Amino acid sequence: MTLPDSATTARRARRGRIAQLRGIDAETAACAALERDGWTVLGRRLRTGAGEIDAIAEKDGLLAVLEVKSRPTLALAAASVSPRQRARLLAAAAILLADHPDWGRNGVRFDVLLVDAAGAVRRIADAFRLET
Repeated sequence: MTLPDSATTARRARRGRIAQLRGIDAETAACAALERDGWTVLGRRLRTGAGEIDAIAEKDGLLAVLEVKSRPTLALAAASVSPRQRARLLAAAAILLADHPDWGRNGVRFDVLLVDAAGAVRRIADAFRLET
């Protein structure tokens, strides 16, 4: 097994930092769009033992667990939510709701917020559900 050279490692680290900053910018744009629509953002980048939830927002007692996806186009962003990520979000939400039983008194749904390269935000409300 050959280890990557320092230039390759540096390029990967730089790409990772850029991707992280783009993700934070996309989350900021998505949360701003939610707030314009009357939602209250209760938290961002919430870490649990099952993984991180990008954001949680509430409106009229309805809690939205939010996954933010940023890609060059909205279609690419929509296609990027994997079954594994959905399972992680469901597990992370269960942990978070156990810690905050007062959240979502009128229901809980999972939304995906898509952000394209131009900063346009689209929401897929109730994007997926727990399989029963």
